[in-house]
Amino acid sequence: MGHSLYFLRNAGVFAMALAAVSAPASAQNTVITADKMIDVLTGKTVDYPAVFVGADGRITSIADARTVKWGSDVKHINLSGKTILPGLIDMHVHLDSPADIGGYRGLEFTDSFWGMTAVGSAQAMLKAGFTTVRNVGSGDRNDIGLKQAIENGYATGPRIVPAGYALGATGGHCDSTFLPPSLEKSGKEEGIADSEDELRYQVRRQRKYGAEVIKVCATGGVFSRNTEPGQQQLSERELRVIADEAHQWGLRVAAHAHGGEGIKAAIKAGIDTIEHASLVDDEGIKLAAARPRPVWFSMDIFNTDYTQSEGAKNGVLEDNLRKDREVAQIQRDNFRKAHKAGVKMVFASDAGVMPHGLVGGQFKVMVEYGMTPLEAIQAATRNAAQALGREKDVGAIAVGRFADIIAVDGDPLTNVRELESVDAVVKGGKVVN
Repeated sequence: MGHSLYFLRNAGVFAMALAAVSAPASAQNTVITADKMIDVLTGKTVDYPAVFVGADGRITSIADARTVKWGSDVKHINLSGKTILPGLIDMHVHLDSPADIGGYRGLEFTDSFWGMTAVGSAQAMLKAGFTTVRNVGSGDRNDIGLKQAIENGYATGPRIVPAGYALGATGGHCDSTFLPPSLEKSGKEEGIADSEDELRYQVRRQRKYGAEVIKVCATGGVFSRNTEPGQQQLSERELRVIADEAHQWGLRVAAHAHGGEGIKAAIKAGIDTIEHASLVDDEGIKLAAARPRPVWFSMDIFNTDYTQSEGAKNGVLEDNLRKDREVAQIQRDNFRKAHKAGVKMVFASDAGVMPHGLVGGQFKVMVEYGMTPLEAIQAATRNAAQALGREKDVGAIAVGRFADIIAVDGDPLTNVRELESVDAVVKGGKVVN
């Protein structure tokens, strides 16, 4: 009648019940087996999992590979000797931003160049084990176009949650600030707004053309010109208009916010994720930990290593390198403080500032600054899925979710650096690396 060994959830703990010795092959297309599986929902390690996957790429059941049987018509992905865990989720990437092109070097290339580079960046992230990414701002809606190309089989890459153009104030971090007026386009850049009505329109406009998350710049930034990271650039009231409008349409909002006042304004306004959160103060941490509607900190605490070692060679301006140096250690220390205070946190690399294929290196820094290996993994799986509102699809190896799975040789709960080089990547039940 059914499956041989179920993992039944009872009060958050797996219970096991033996039913028969065979699995119903008629409902299964693929079975994935391994030596161990990390259940990120309970924090437990399961021995010898057999993960059955249906034709739609979703998990239909999880059994014990030592006792369950399957028919010859079921494809077997054998990951013997390996530990499997859910495909990773990066909540802050820029796929159309090559890390080795900085400052005014970008003017060497034509407009369509950036969309072309996004294809390779997506492949690099998938190979690194990131089966879902949230792209928080792109030019020419490159993230939306790439998402469509991947979903229709024209390109290979992770599942993309796109933002389209980021929203911001004239002259702010999300605006174009590197060129003189004579070289600027007439009128405002896409996404730039200077009133509540304009901001509300921009939310609707980005959604109209395919955005699945709204990105807004609440403060200045490190890699823009003529802005400082701590400088607030949108008021709490303006941020609330964006959050309310996006939530009305069923979208979540990510706010680029380095500065303490901008962070607090974004939290009070109902923003869902705070990007960077570099200069957050104690009051901001308390606000985030206590807010009834969950708010997540999305802190990129690894990329400065690359920027400081390679940035000048890549063309990054000294002023941008100066800002990066000034906030880097403060951000890492505040990551530790926020985590210790119980702020909800997700994995975020800001890939594009650093090479997309290297983002797995952030796990070791997250552990160095206070997380256990399990907590760091959960930030990139369970937590990220919750922050996206996509717990039915990604973020865990669980019945009903997509069979997005990665495998490593060792035990990442003992050595989180195993995630710097994954050995196999499965997306929707199919091996992609």
